[in-house]
Amino acid sequence: MTAHLTGTRADWLKARLDLLAAEKALTRQSDAVAQQRQALPWVKVDKDYRFVTEAGQAGLADLFAGRSQLLVYHFMFGPDFSAGCPSCSLIADGFNGIHVHLANHDVTLTAVSLAPLDKLFAFKRRMGWTFPWASSATSDFNFDFSASFTEEQQRQGDVTYNFRKEPERDWRAGEPGAEGAEALFARMSGTDAGTYQRERPGMSAFIQEDGAIYHTYSSYARGMDAIWSMYPWLDRAPKGRNESGGPWWRHRDAYEAPVVRTASSCCA
Repeated sequence: MTAHLTGTRADWLKARLDLLAAEKALTRQSDAVAQQRQALPWVKVDKDYRFVTEAGQAGLADLFAGRSQLLVYHFMFGPDFSAGCPSCSLIADGFNGIHVHLANHDVTLTAVSLAPLDKLFAFKRRMGWTFPWASSATSDFNFDFSASFTEEQQRQGDVTYNFRKEPERDWRAGEPGAEGAEALFARMSGTDAGTYQRERPGMSAFIQEDGAIYHTYSSYARGMDAIWSMYPWLDRAPKGRNESGGPWWRHRDAYEAPVVRTASSCCA
């Protein structure tokens, strides 16, 4: 028998209406935060960032693909990785289909990673993705936007991520075979935990106006929760995120066949 609270349909409706009031308040708060986000001052981008794309060498302006707005997903895929970060891959599974819709609303969505383009495109083919993906291996873009860090920064504990200096971490911890999410995801990415930690997830927004490019917004860490398309669904499932056992997701082609449970076993 379930240990969860049960009740009548009338009990459920009363509780649901209370929840509806809370959900509406959260929606209004989210709208207010979105307005605050869009009111941030724009900062002109003066550096000539260079990228390698499927079409060849490109500047930041070229990533806009003729549109006025650019959203960049900082995808964790370092030069020494053999596969993309599983968490970033899960997020990319969620936005792969929407980039076409955004493109028809004056917004280009692209992923950018530090790995060379051939690695990015091999993994892109494996995953069956269609969104644009650029390599920033030829510029400081990843480092300037806090998506990549050098080994020297890591060794010296000089990593500023999510707008604050991180507490010093043991970059040697979590080598393959050790416990923890970072060691697990490092192995899935084909690298060691120290190298994995030098790449970080995030997103940045830019606008092009009157011949100039401005940086308007960046978000990292838990600020990325809203674009994990999996989580809004899990938050509405009966057991919620149900992650007490630690990280459970994989590259989507690396899951074992799901166990199919039937209702007949108890009545056979």
